[in-house]
Amino acid sequence: MDRRKIVEKLEQVEQENLNTKPKRAVVAVYWILRLIVIAVMVMTVIHKDYESTFVCVLVLILFMLPRFVERNFRIELPSTLEIIILVFIFAAEILGELKSYFITYPHWDTALHTTTGFISAAFGFALVDLLNRNKPQQFKLSPVFLALVAFCFSMTVGVLWEFFEFSMDYLFHMDMQKDTVIHAFASVTLDPTNSNIPIYIDNITDVAVNGQSLGLDGYLDIGLYDTMEDLLVNFIGALTFSIFGYFYIKRRGKGRIAKAFIPTITTEDKELDAPHEQLQAQDRPEAPEARDG
Repeated sequence: MDRRKIVEKLEQVEQENLNTKPKRAVVAVYWILRLIVIAVMVMTVIHKDYESTFVCVLVLILFMLPRFVERNFRIELPSTLEIIILVFIFAAEILGELKSYFITYPHWDTALHTTTGFISAAFGFALVDLLNRNKPQQFKLSPVFLALVAFCFSMTVGVLWEFFEFSMDYLFHMDMQKDTVIHAFASVTLDPTNSNIPIYIDNITDVAVNGQSLGLDGYLDIGLYDTMEDLLVNFIGALTFSIFGYFYIKRRGKGRIAKAFIPTITTEDKELDAPHEQLQAQDRPEAPEARDG
C-alpha cells in the first residue's frame, strides 16, 4: 500500500468515526432513566426537598460518565456493561437512597455490592490490558496473572469504598454503614481482670442508652456486620468475573460472558494503528547493506 492510499484510509476511518451512531439499546435505557430522574427531581423541588434534588442532579451527571470515558479515553464500553452501569447508578441513588430501598429490601445493598465487585474486576482486567498495549514493549501476560490482578483491583475498590462509608459516618454523622441488630457478642472490654479474655453475652433482648430502652429486641451493631457482608459479596463478584476472565484469555477472547463486560480500545483506534505504523515504517531510513570486506 503506497503512501497516498494509506492517507486516504486514515481520512476514511476518521470520517467513519465522526458518523458512528450511538448504540440504540444504551441510548434507549439512558433516556428512559434520565426522564425518570428528571421527573423525580421536579417532585423534590415542589416539596422543597433540596437535598434529594442535589442527589438527582448528581445522578444526571453520573449518567454522562460512560460516554465521557468513551470519547475522551478512546475506550469502547460493551453495551451490556454500559447498561448495567446506568441501571446500577439509578438503583443505588434513586431507588436505594431516595426511595429507601436499602431499608425496605434488606438485600438491595447486597446485590449492588456484588455487582460492584463484578464490574470492578472487569475494569481492572481491561486496565492491565490497555496499559500493556500502550507501552513500547508489550509483555505476554498469563491468564492467571490477569485474573489475579482483576480480583485484587476489585477488592481494593471495595475496601476503599468502605473507607469512604466510614469517613462519611464518622465526620458527617451519616449512616452509610447500615446497623445490624444482633443477639450475642463477645468482648475483652468486659473482662474485669483485664486479662484479654473475651466475655460472651447472648440472649440479648434489649439495649438501653442513658437508661432509655431503644426497643430493638437486641443489641445494635454499628456497621461491622454490614461492612463485612459488603466485602464478602464484593469478593464473590470479583472472584466470579476473575474466573470468567481467566477462561476468556485461555480461549483467546472467545468467552461471551467476559467479553460483554470488558472495555476495549475503540475499533477506530485499532484501524488507525495499522496505517500509522505503515507510514512510520516508510519514513524510517533503511539500514545500510553490509558490504563484504
